[in-house]
Amino acid sequence: MTEEMRFAIPGAGDKPWGVFIEQGPADWQIIQQDADGNGRLTLSGRWAPKDSLGLLGAVGGEVELRLVRQDTGAPAGPGLDWRKAETTLDGKWSGELFPVPAGGPYRLETRFNPKGNKLGEWSLRGDMRHFLGVGDIWIIAGQSNASGYGRKQYEDMPEIGLHMLRQTGDWALATHPLNDSTDTVFPASRETYNCGHSPFLQFARVLKRELHHPIALLPAALGGSPLEAWHPGSGPLFANLKSMVAAAGGRVKGMVWFQGETDAKQGRAEDYLERFLVSAAGWREALAHPGLPIVTVQLSRYKSARPNEDDLAWSRIREAQRLAASRDGGVSVVPSLDLPLDDTIHIGTAGNMVLGARLARCALGAVYGRAGGEPSRPVDSDHQAPDLIEAVRESARVLRLRFAPVLSRLDTLDPMAAPFRAEDDDGMVALEKVVFFHRDSVKLFLDRAPRGVVRVSCGYGEDPDALPLDVERQLPVLAFHGVPAAD
Repeated sequence: MTEEMRFAIPGAGDKPWGVFIEQGPADWQIIQQDADGNGRLTLSGRWAPKDSLGLLGAVGGEVELRLVRQDTGAPAGPGLDWRKAETTLDGKWSGELFPVPAGGPYRLETRFNPKGNKLGEWSLRGDMRHFLGVGDIWIIAGQSNASGYGRKQYEDMPEIGLHMLRQTGDWALATHPLNDSTDTVFPASRETYNCGHSPFLQFARVLKRELHHPIALLPAALGGSPLEAWHPGSGPLFANLKSMVAAAGGRVKGMVWFQGETDAKQGRAEDYLERFLVSAAGWREALAHPGLPIVTVQLSRYKSARPNEDDLAWSRIREAQRLAASRDGGVSVVPSLDLPLDDTIHIGTAGNMVLGARLARCALGAVYGRAGGEPSRPVDSDHQAPDLIEAVRESARVLRLRFAPVLSRLDTLDPMAAPFRAEDDDGMVALEKVVFFHRDSVKLFLDRAPRGVVRVSCGYGEDPDALPLDVERQLPVLAFHGVPAAD
């Protein structure tokens, strides 16, 4: 190649030359890995010769592509250095890079190598894509606590490897507020108010740290949305979510679901469990992901201006969320009743950091099958909150409750708290005392012998007293409602 050809300065009349990507990944995009831990990049576009180089179009050549590490420029894996694409003389090309190992950030490069050019470095320029990754994509769905309304200051910095599909339809670093609707192309999830801090950057950070591959978020939540708005057949928010998944490449790893406050009303709470299970099955079918895992949050507390008005409905929703995890093997649930609020109903910034890590630990165990993030350790129950597994009438005036898993011991941080409740055919049965014993059990001493079926609850109402917790894990029991005690 002559000095004139190398250093010719383009004139005003020169046409664009080189390789152009018209279909393919965007800067910052995360590709969902397959079951073997690999991603696939499929690309196509056009190419054009540089006028000052003469007859390149006539003599032919080939478009080439490669994938390198963004930080070093070294090939991202075997077979990912310069690879020939299918190139036609009419100026079109297409190609594929596979398998791309989970990881990143990567840089995608293209070039046009003229026929007879033995020095590949003097090939014509081509389009590039920067900060790509192969990892897992998680949907964030639900209502305002999923959108994130933490209002206090925080240290929760974005970092490379934690990416998101923004409401603009563009890929970017994940950063708060995740539900920023500036220039949205997904208007169904446009928030009425400015969002704030959410749990999900921390969720993604813990997953990335433990799994060692990128995590991407698709924020699709909308404040105040009822479950019916997410119906897989008719719900506008689910249609919106499907559009986001399609824009992200059509495949995801799982969903985090935080919703139920709007359904905590008479006439909605009674059948929430059945409606949620039907929706979950429909989401999996509509997304062509039969095993889609759904990590859910059991409702937090509500500081109502009209206290206790909807106590029963809030308790029914929490019980439905607890039971959903036992009836659908792909659903998991984490508690949130211990977390501080920044207003009357929204988990605050400090609570969001705890919840994000709690959700990530749940996903690591339930979805990735990793105990404490270590693939070599057998899966244990670290990720599961203590749940009621047995309620029995030990004697005429004593009920015994047993919980699992309990990894240390159950106790309360507030000796004055009264989170338990008992009812029989005549109504409320007062408790004389509550005793924690045998590490995983609680005895409720009643002030009278109950009549008929005795039903027990824990965490009743909009704003219940502090729940017992697994002391070393600082993880509260799941709230439950109306569970009959066996004789």
